[in-house]
Amino acid sequence: MGPEQDLPRSPLGRGLWIGAAALLVIYHIGLIFWGLVPNLVSRPLHLAVVLPWIFLFGARGLSLVTGAVLTGFGMAAALWVALNHDMLGDQYGFLESPFQIGVAVVLLATVIEAARRAIGWPLPIVAVTALAYAVWGQHIPGEFGHAGLPMASFLGTMTIAEGGIWGSLTAVSVGVVSIFVIFGAVLNAGEAGQGFMNVAAAAAGRLTGGAAKVSVISSALFGSISGSASANVASTGAITLPAMTRLGYPKRLAAGVEAVASSGGQIMPPLMGAGAFVMVELTGTPYTQIMAAAILPAILYFWAVWVGINAYASRYPLRGIEAGDQPARRDVVITSLFFLVPFTVLMLGMFAAGYTPQYAACLAILAGAVLLLTNARLRFDAAETRRRLGLALLASARQVSMIAAIILCASIVIGVLGVTGLGVKITSLILSGSGGLLWPSLLLTALACLVLGMEVPTTAAYVICVSVAGPALTQLGLEPLQAHLFVFWFALLSTITPPVCGAVFIAAGMIGESWVKVALTAMALGVGLYIIPLGMIANPHVLELTSHPALALFAFARLALGLALLSHGLIGRRPWPMRVGLIVCGMIVAFLGLWI
Repeated sequence: MGPEQDLPRSPLGRGLWIGAAALLVIYHIGLIFWGLVPNLVSRPLHLAVVLPWIFLFGARGLSLVTGAVLTGFGMAAALWVALNHDMLGDQYGFLESPFQIGVAVVLLATVIEAARRAIGWPLPIVAVTALAYAVWGQHIPGEFGHAGLPMASFLGTMTIAEGGIWGSLTAVSVGVVSIFVIFGAVLNAGEAGQGFMNVAAAAAGRLTGGAAKVSVISSALFGSISGSASANVASTGAITLPAMTRLGYPKRLAAGVEAVASSGGQIMPPLMGAGAFVMVELTGTPYTQIMAAAILPAILYFWAVWVGINAYASRYPLRGIEAGDQPARRDVVITSLFFLVPFTVLMLGMFAAGYTPQYAACLAILAGAVLLLTNARLRFDAAETRRRLGLALLASARQVSMIAAIILCASIVIGVLGVTGLGVKITSLILSGSGGLLWPSLLLTALACLVLGMEVPTTAAYVICVSVAGPALTQLGLEPLQAHLFVFWFALLSTITPPVCGAVFIAAGMIGESWVKVALTAMALGVGLYIIPLGMIANPHVLELTSHPALALFAFARLALGLALLSHGLIGRRPWPMRVGLIVCGMIVAFLGLWI
């Protein structure tokens, strides 16, 4: 259900919510232009403006009543922190009165409940468990206990200092993620989505398996700005799944292609959802350098899907899209401008003008907003423009709020890991459990990412896993960016890997096929998701496109060949001995960097 359906029917109610959305958007864009704002002002205000969208928007009955109470208390506590930031800065994270302790409890409870309402129970349960460990962990015997924490100091660190819910992750949510989420919402409110589909259809529609390849290209384009595999499936799948069905594609293949292609959007530069910006904060690596490192592995992922579709074409007659169903050249050119213009502004701002990513994104938002004034027929319609602006504002507010709820709750976990020293202890456990060897540590980390990713969104799974496993991987010789990209990729595993595979569930439901069949097909098509992160470790030059372009392209070609052999071995219509031989050869080629 979209944000428009959740609006009240009364004009006054609709106007109030659109006004609230405009306030949220103006606040976050304004922070980029207003200059330096104290962290204990900007971050609590960020929480204050998102709470109504978590607790009140679309709520009914008892949820509305409890949501109103939580919104009131949570906003009051956040505003109190913002108004008293000078005084609190002098307390150095120590609460000095029962009232301040009450404010801290309200903030923690509000953040946890906001995450529960936004994404369900799993992440809040992890946060509550972390808090319980901080409070009672001194009673745990052995090395996993701690010496005990003074409650006034612990709660203060979590709520009035920059070591808990107002920490560095929240800074990313406030200053970068929110801006790019708004950028994506503005693009999606206009003709950019149709532009993605038209460009994909023009580029690949007539090829063998053309409808499936259109899904790959459009999902790669759309997924980069949506940052959500599930949202990608629901949006692009509404067009590509019926197209593949009409052309006689097996349902399990159509849904598998859509699930795999949509999952890859989060690893495709330039935006990569929210994860890239969190990576900037955690690694200290410039955003442009992360983009450059991530581009070749992302292309490899979609290359593997593309080759897999060709391999399925040896089994089924996968027809291309008929010429009469192709978009007209004029429509392709015009609709493509709706995403090319904002993206060009973004790229020129970052690379030519040297602006920060968030400042360049603000300029791109303005360009995208201007394009909302016209449609694909290049005509201005006042009513349509109002609807698009309203949709952009509402989608921005909903998505910013959901990501804020996730990041604020994950910040509780990260704060506890740091305050109690649990993160260091888990790192030591990984090192000892793997015998101090890199590859067993990588496999343990991959398993942890898969298990955690089944229950929490990709960004949260990445943040938590890299906080505990990242130090172990870097101690074993990986570069920080290499370790973070490895964990980020494996945090995506659960989108297509049973038993909890969100993208597969949605695609299977939309097309009416067994999710188990779709999952098996998706895992074969998405073999790159399992191999490429390991390939980045075996072939580290693939991440060094800017510093060592020749070595990077050589490693890219080697991995591309290995993935092609693997895909044909897993999917192609050949005798079993030949398929096994292709799989073995593919693995050898992909990991050849280990021996040369």
